[in-house]
Amino acid sequence: MHPDAHTVALAVHDGISLFEAAAACEVFGVDRSDLADPWYSFTVCGPDAARVGGWMRADLVQDLGALAAADTVVVPACHDLDEGPPADLVDAVRAAHENGARVLSLCTGAFVLAAAGLLDGRRATTHWMHAPLLASRHPRVQVDPEVLYVDSGSILTSAGKAAGMDLCLYVVRLDHGAAVANALARRLVVPPHRTGGQAQFIPAPVPARDADPLADLLEWASGRLHRPLGVPDLARRAGVSTRQLTRQFNAATGTTPLRWLLSQRLHRAQELLETTDGSIEQIAAQTGMGTAATLRRHFNRALGVPPDTYRHTFRDR
Repeated sequence: MHPDAHTVALAVHDGISLFEAAAACEVFGVDRSDLADPWYSFTVCGPDAARVGGWMRADLVQDLGALAAADTVVVPACHDLDEGPPADLVDAVRAAHENGARVLSLCTGAFVLAAAGLLDGRRATTHWMHAPLLASRHPRVQVDPEVLYVDSGSILTSAGKAAGMDLCLYVVRLDHGAAVANALARRLVVPPHRTGGQAQFIPAPVPARDADPLADLLEWASGRLHRPLGVPDLARRAGVSTRQLTRQFNAATGTTPLRWLLSQRLHRAQELLETTDGSIEQIAAQTGMGTAATLRRHFNRALGVPPDTYRHTFRDR
């Protein structure tokens, strides 16, 4: 283990979900030192008898008490919400956070964090089907059932299944930058970045016949972010009206064309800041922001720091 590696501990208990546990293992537990060195130091903590997915025995390395020594703790989905999370797991997660650990919950793992009191007064999410139960059982939690994940600083929560992978990749982006997170997403053949505010449940998805034209449009636009693209340009390319395009975007992604364009430009700016020595003015031009002032305004609003500070942070790392 590299002495400077960020330690990630997966907190398991009997009957936890296989999918969420596997997502964390794939992102944090596989050696990716060719992408970022050091990568994470990963361990699994839980009782000896724990079964994953109700049938597979976990090969555990340490007991739950070891969570307190981790830099990041990942809590997968609960097995039985009627019974409530195990007390020893709740105590161990609470102790880890009190010791300075960043804590992530995947899907209904939010119930563990809520039972530990970590979500009191905070905005959080979980799978939309279980959000009403979380809100009624823990009224001090500000439950948002519509988003993919929520970053509350040292506490991060995600919705169900694939949103857990989104959150894990988001954490890699925080720790290692956009270029590394994008490279990892390409290896996993998943979207490189879905913003946390994207809707987790789309009640009326785009029909299958419309999926390919929209995918082609997004690929076309992604290759032209340096140009002053707007909604009319996207609509002309798609061969639809601006109103129809907006409806398609909302149905397929839960966001608007303008917001999607802005998020893509910001992601591209992050990558350029991490990997090139181009000036802020040059990066603003390459990402279609126009001026350095515009880039700085949007960048600071979205990430909380100006581009210069972001670059220095990742260069220092």
